[in-house]
Amino acid sequence: MARRCSVTGKGTQFGNNVSHANNKNRRRFQPNLQETSLLSDALGQMVRLRLSVNAIRSIEHKGGLDAFLLDAKDALLSTDARRLKRRIAKAQEKVQAAA
Repeated sequence: MARRCSVTGKGTQFGNNVSHANNKNRRRFQPNLQETSLLSDALGQMVRLRLSVNAIRSIEHKGGLDAFLLDAKDALLSTDARRLKRRIAKAQEKVQAAA
């Protein structure tokens, strides 16, 4: 499984450990990924995603998963997140058509 956030696309970064003697060793900086279940109001079900903690905070700040995905640009989302965004948009259109 790739170490990449489903929503923000954050992934592994590379850099150096630099000692006091200025010796440089390559290292990896891993994103803080968490397997989370978020409630989608439009779908009426829980959705499991592997998100960075930064993405979880952004989703909560925007007011939930539906609001965050509908406001996000498609180019910045992963294929799974784009697919979920389309499902949410269709569900909201269906509810508005019925009302």
